[in-house]
Amino acid sequence: MRWFSGFKFQNDIELFRQFLNPSQFTVAGFSYGAILAFEYVLNSRERVDTLQLFSPAFFQDRDKKFIRTQLLHFKKNEERYIENFLKNAFYPQEVPGNFQAGKGDYSDLEKLLNFQWEKEKLEEVKNRGVRLEIFLGELDKIINSKEAWDFFKEFGTVLYIKGVGHCLQ
Repeated sequence: MRWFSGFKFQNDIELFRQFLNPSQFTVAGFSYGAILAFEYVLNSRERVDTLQLFSPAFFQDRDKKFIRTQLLHFKKNEERYIENFLKNAFYPQEVPGNFQAGKGDYSDLEKLLNFQWEKEKLEEVKNRGVRLEIFLGELDKIINSKEAWDFFKEFGTVLYIKGVGHCLQ
């Protein structure tokens, strides 16, 4: 299995162990890592049976002002932005005391906020025989999980998990 981590996360695979398909032909990613996993599958000619997207970064329902504001706050005070981001990502749980932030810079944030999930590309992956599984949390404070569910439902199985947030905890 190939795993792609979320923005400012490392070793986040452990958060999703209960949902993971352990097959060597599975590609999976969390949040920003879901974008990277999707791009990997889209551009790879290796065998992939299952693509698992955990709380995929989905901001195409947001306007340009929201995106500019996010980027401005990151640039103005990265530490405070990341602190608030992690609090929202782990909601309704607390950020674990032993959590160590991973990599992620302005260009990564800019890419994830501006990424457009294209139906034609999702259809292309699906038509290759790749099974898409999308996991969304009801209480997600990072993305609008209802909008994401509505968008992704035609491409695969969407699991909408009640009582959990972005990290599906």
